[in-house]
This record gives sequence, C-alpha cells and structure tokens, in this order.
Amino acid sequence: MTAGVSPVARRVFDGQTWHRDVAVAFANGRITDLIPGGAPEVDLIVPGLVDLQVNGGGGVQFNNRPDAGGIASICAAHRSLGTTSILVTLITDGPDVTHAAIAAVAEARAAGQAGLVGVHLEGPHLDPARPGTHDPALVRPMEEADLACILDAVETCGPLLVTLAPEAVALDQVARLVRGGVRVSLGHSDCDAEIAKVYMAAGARMTTHLFNAMSQMSHRAPGLVGASLESGTVSYGLIADGHHVSDTAMCVALRAKRGPGHIFLVSDSMAVAGSDLDAFTLNGRTIRRAGGRLALEDGTLAGADISLLEAVRYCTERLDLPLGEAIRMATLYPSEAMGLADRGRLTPGARADFLVLDGALELKSTWVGGLLEAQS
Repeated sequence: MTAGVSPVARRVFDGQTWHRDVAVAFANGRITDLIPGGAPEVDLIVPGLVDLQVNGGGGVQFNNRPDAGGIASICAAHRSLGTTSILVTLITDGPDVTHAAIAAVAEARAAGQAGLVGVHLEGPHLDPARPGTHDPALVRPMEEADLACILDAVETCGPLLVTLAPEAVALDQVARLVRGGVRVSLGHSDCDAEIAKVYMAAGARMTTHLFNAMSQMSHRAPGLVGASLESGTVSYGLIADGHHVSDTAMCVALRAKRGPGHIFLVSDSMAVAGSDLDAFTLNGRTIRRAGGRLALEDGTLAGADISLLEAVRYCTERLDLPLGEAIRMATLYPSEAMGLADRGRLTPGARADFLVLDGALELKSTWVGGLLEAQS
C-alpha cells in the first residue's frame, strides 16, 4: 500500500465544507481521511480543478496535433496550472481529424495518461449562423455515420461530451446519443427558447459557454440563454475572463440559475496556455494573443487566455463570490455535470488530486493521485 499525508493546512476545502488545521491522508491514489494536525505548514488545500473545455496547452492545439503525445503535452501544461482533470476538446474539424482525435484519446486513456478524463467534441454539428471561432466551412449537419462514430467512442474514450446545435442535429439523434452514454450540451446555436427546452427534455443536460455564440435573452425572446437559466436540470459552462462575458451579466446569471443544475467554470484554453506563445493557427487561420485575449484577425474571440485557477480568482475578486462557491464551480460542479463521482472533492474514496494554495490563491504545489506533481 502506498500511503501518505499532505502538509497540514490552515484551511482545507473538501468540496462542501471548510476544515481547519488538518492534513489530507491518502493511500493508493485515493483520499482516506482528513486528519487533525499540528501547526499549519501551508495556507489552503483544495480539490484539483476539473476543466471540461480544454482545446490546447503547452504550445499544442489539439486540432493540430490529435495524437497521444499532443494530449500528454496539453495535460502536463494544465497540471502545472492547477487543473488535474480535463476533457481534451476538439474544435470543429473534418472527419479525418475527428477520427484521429478519438483514437488518440483512446490510446492515451489506455496508457493511463495523468489528468485525462475523456473528450469533448465541440462541433462540427453546429448552427452556421453562430460559428464563433469555428470554421463555417467545416460546420455540417449530423449524419448517421457521425452518430455511429460518437457512440462507438464511448467505450474507448470514457466520459464523452458533445456540443451540438438543434439546427444541425435531429431530436431522435440527441435521444440516441443520451441513451448511448454521451453527455449532450447545447451551444453555437440561434435556436429559440422553446426549441432549446424540447432538446433539454430529450436529454441535453448542459449548455456550452453561456452567452457566447448563442441566441441571447430578451424580454419576449429568451433564447438559449434564457432557457438555460430557467431550466433546473441543465448545468452550463462560463468563461470568467472579463472578455467573453461582462461582470454584470455573469452576476445576473449566477443569481438567476435554477437548481439542481449548476454553473461551472471552463477555461476554453488554447495552445498558448502554460506557454509564452503569442500566436498559433487553427484550421489555417491565425489566432493572436494580446491584452489577455485571443482573437482571429477580424477580432472574433478565439478561446480564452486564462487558466481555470485564474478564473476562480476572477470570480472571488471581481464577482464577489465566496471562495468556497468559486472553488466548487471549478471542481465539484463540473464533476457532477459529467458524472465523475471521484473528482472535485476531498472525501474518502475520491482521487487524491489536490492543490496547495497561498492566501492569495497562488498555486504552491499540485498533487495528482497522491503524488507531488509540481511545486513552486
């Protein structure tokens, strides 16, 4: 048995409750208990962060390098930033790239790639009217072969999330995906609220990066934004970087969301995460990094230049969220949305993935499966 104990922390957040002057005990990569300690050695210990939308990192864009080596680089970059579990995300691309990405995730999971949970296929079955940074030339309706490919991937890729638009995917296709174990998220869609509700009733349980690339909410046409806020069953991702959504809109959404579904944070990170790159390409188009944002040449936002831990800090500093709730939005809530019962919490039986932070929420060390991964 491989057992160990973390440093004693002034405060430990287990995903629901704060504990004072305790250490995290673990064995064989799993939490066994929180145990009282002596004098605190560190400020904070929180669960490892969980990101459901990671397009790249460490200089690698998954679309450009859909292989196990590319996934390893992306996972390593995000572990160094405090994110211990990711869904590596493929942005809209051609069928050959999609097939290569699915095969790469299967290979990496079989090899036990640290930090990799599964895959998020964001497109290509989107509304051409709401492409965002996705190449409109590659956006297309879902065909039977696409559906079969996704369902086949569930067995080898583990947790699988698909972002799709009602304009490109039939209702019965959504139902078949859900029955096959796929998590369905609505996004990149100009659908009205009533259509969104019908697709939610068919099993869509998430909305991708709320407010961005979707029909907005007005008093007579609530759109996908309004349907997401009103639904109690749907959880949705939010990019808290100060560029994608205004602070006022985020505060309104946080107060308006019905449960039991939750708002969770996503980084929507690209190749630049954890690197000093100032530009890269996606589908032959250049994306530049400047002023804390990523954009195409025409100014369209293209992913985000923020880590998930930075998003947590943003929520506490700019949105005045309690620290525990901001941490839940980057740990427990995304884990629950994907059905990951052993992540996003520090309770007996959960994975021993946790972060040591200082009082300013700066990362001091990362522990993955009970092993010290990185220390500053």
